[in-house]
Amino acid sequence: MVIGMNTILQKTGFLILTVLLVSFMLPVRVWASFEIPGTCQVQTDSGAADTVKTLDYSYAHNTYLSLRDMAMVLKDTEKSFSLEITQNSVSLTTEAVYTPTGTENSSWESDENPDIPLRRNEFQINGQKAVYHTLITRLPSGDYDCFMMTTDLAMLLDVTIISSEEGLLWVDTKEPFYASPADLEDAGYFYGVNGVLVGDATTGDVFFAYQSDEPYPIASTSKLMTCLLTMEAISSGQITPSQSVIISDAVERLAASSDGVIPLKAGDEITIQELMTGLLLPSSNECALCLAQTIAGSEEAFVQMMNHKAGELGLSQAVFYNSHGLPSYTEDPISSKRQNRMSAEDMFRLSSYLLEVYPQVTEITSMKETTLESLDFKVQNGNPLLYNMSQVTGLKTGTTNKAGACLVTSLTVEDEGQTHDLVVVVLGSEDSMERGRISGLLARYAIQAFYEGPEIDRESLENLPVNAQAAVDRIIRDAMKR
Repeated sequence: MVIGMNTILQKTGFLILTVLLVSFMLPVRVWASFEIPGTCQVQTDSGAADTVKTLDYSYAHNTYLSLRDMAMVLKDTEKSFSLEITQNSVSLTTEAVYTPTGTENSSWESDENPDIPLRRNEFQINGQKAVYHTLITRLPSGDYDCFMMTTDLAMLLDVTIISSEEGLLWVDTKEPFYASPADLEDAGYFYGVNGVLVGDATTGDVFFAYQSDEPYPIASTSKLMTCLLTMEAISSGQITPSQSVIISDAVERLAASSDGVIPLKAGDEITIQELMTGLLLPSSNECALCLAQTIAGSEEAFVQMMNHKAGELGLSQAVFYNSHGLPSYTEDPISSKRQNRMSAEDMFRLSSYLLEVYPQVTEITSMKETTLESLDFKVQNGNPLLYNMSQVTGLKTGTTNKAGACLVTSLTVEDEGQTHDLVVVVLGSEDSMERGRISGLLARYAIQAFYEGPEIDRESLENLPVNAQAAVDRIIRDAMKR
């Protein structure tokens, strides 16, 4: 659930924001359609109340709110914002005065479904790129409006949004956004994902876990193990970041396939550092293969190293078939389609170890974009939270049909002069939109739990063998003995 802390609202039996994610108030008009227009009544703690247009996208109750209408409702509060909306871009400025167009806070002008030209569009907050899934529509007046998911708007503005028993959407501008994963789980919010874990990688404390001990396909988040083994090879002196590598024929074939990301050509040279950047930012499969061949001589030998390292780290549910996370077929006449697998617990362990032993990895994963100089090729980071939260430092996205959309997020927080790395693992969400939203909710919860304590029954975690710091210390001690 999403609630306001230390307010009477927590005790009034109101349905709260994340319940809206599952069962939002009914729009005024409902019919079977791809976009369902409607309206709702919104009131703020300052007393302002008005009509806000809504769009239920694809499904009833998957509700997006009109930003123009919300800007008018909030214009005299501490959470006021201005808007500039074109056919394919949105610029939102917080703590600014909104200039109305005259179309705000009224019902839809037509019973016909609105024309929605774009789902993804350029979105800026205070002049900086942000990544939210929004809907832009052209109103009959000729002006453009943008519709945003209730949860995203609450996180963006850092406000509490609740639904009263009377069906009124109420915005408390003085209470910060607050998430309770336990309540989300009760509401069925995590039914659409495979596994989730939120914790402090520095101490090993787990704040929340859902189906965290079951192995699932992990897609390109597999590359975190490839990254770890590359870091170890650099640390041991086997390779250096500035070392140039010659691209093989197998790497070129993968680059030229439908799963290719970076146009690597056989015979060309690229540095280890650039391969690492390509591995982690745009999730290049060909960079993973090239690193595997460079370190182990072949991908088959590298996969053995991956599984051996998984055993060393105690990743009991981890199985690797390749260096990148794509589906892997056997050579049998009736070929088996296999995918790298891991539990959310294992992914938390792996990420915790990587961040503890090789913290410099975030120098790469925190970059939004860069250029691979050897190729004069620009690459961008696919992690949406990197653009939406200043605390985010990485780590890795991953998507296949079987694995769904996965995201491992790292954040840094400060406590009495000490920096902690928080990790959010989300495996198997329905699509990149849900992956970003679920990870965003849990990332904010991670910060909240770190400073205020997790809202969870610790007894439910007593059987989780997840203590990253202890595991790191033990592995380092064992390595020193060897």
